[in-house]
Amino acid sequence: MEHGVETKGNTAGPLAGVRILDMATVVAAPFGATLCADHGADVIKLELPDGSDALRGLQPIKDGKPLWWKTANRGKRGITLDVRTNEGRMAFLRMLPHFDVLVENFRTGTLDRWGLDAKTLFAINPRLIILRLTGFGQTGPYKTRPGYARIFEAMSGLTNLTGPVDGPPLHSNFPIGDAVAGLFGAFSIASEVARLRSSPDEIGVEIDLSATEALFRFLDPLPVEHEQLQQVRTHEGNTAGYTAPSDMYRSRDDVYFSLVASSNSIFARLCHCIGKPEWISDSRFSSNPARVENMAALDAGLRAWFEQQPYENIQNRLESENVPFSKVYTIEDIVRDPQFCAREAIIRLPDPDYGSLPAPCIVPRAVGRNIEPPRSGPGIGEHNDQVYEELGFSPEEIQHLRRTGAI
Repeated sequence: MEHGVETKGNTAGPLAGVRILDMATVVAAPFGATLCADHGADVIKLELPDGSDALRGLQPIKDGKPLWWKTANRGKRGITLDVRTNEGRMAFLRMLPHFDVLVENFRTGTLDRWGLDAKTLFAINPRLIILRLTGFGQTGPYKTRPGYARIFEAMSGLTNLTGPVDGPPLHSNFPIGDAVAGLFGAFSIASEVARLRSSPDEIGVEIDLSATEALFRFLDPLPVEHEQLQQVRTHEGNTAGYTAPSDMYRSRDDVYFSLVASSNSIFARLCHCIGKPEWISDSRFSSNPARVENMAALDAGLRAWFEQQPYENIQNRLESENVPFSKVYTIEDIVRDPQFCAREAIIRLPDPDYGSLPAPCIVPRAVGRNIEPPRSGPGIGEHNDQVYEELGFSPEEIQHLRRTGAI
């Protein structure tokens, strides 16, 4: 925040002036750094010279170019450096004082083996924020296990909440665990930046972020209902075991939609909507606890009505009674939806290969602050000359790093 290297982040964001060195791979930790880039941080993406980050090989890929990489690492400048070599390690330590944050996600102890332990890093930069994002954390018997989204989704208890009643637990077709861990990563960075900005005497910190714990943190009621009520929450199809009605329904023309009418007032409006006003005073449905207890009967009645109606009729009736519902959107629905369109929820990232690429907007929005869309993620070592020169390396030193294979 106070160093000599030129900042290239978006100066309109609240994290403008914060410099982040992102040497993490794949999705979770880099997503946290990307969120910071969205809000103004100058993020330098450090890769191995061979471009072996697994995210570059994950679908979608077009013309041999990794589209997910381009959107997931938006707003970053890219350099290469192999810190496992002597030249690479020395270059890394030389550049470290220019950064406020280091983001890494290697297995616990990996950086230590490369001579980049926390003591060494803090000796070089005492105010450094080190975000270590791993599957299970820096301590405990699982600390060296490899971490993948589906593994910590399953271990956190989240996966056990999804799936049909009489079938197996189900994963989502997206690494939700990585996204959640990345959110906690960005929150951790922003929190520590705020702490350091409050006093010039504060020192840096290691952030030990377990992706499994990040997911488990979302699941507030599980421990207390287990201890106090001896309950083990599990997968119950599309119903919610804590409120009713709240389920997935299907129209006569095979449109699936989600509906929630958990409060008594909304439930009463739903009853009028489907021509069942007698349900309002029915003792089985007169309160949310009663509706949860009699969920099967309630859902059977709702399904019987919905499955006789075309979706357009259902939509018109539910909207007229202000009942919360939504068709299950695909991306095709999202790009056409007037709410998404009105708020420009899909932005265009400038891209050297395709002109621009669509991506989700910057979240959250600060009223009155306009932040330009970031550029798509960098190519392998795309900004080597620019960034290393900013960090004080001469052209001859940069060439030496190239000859030795360090960059």
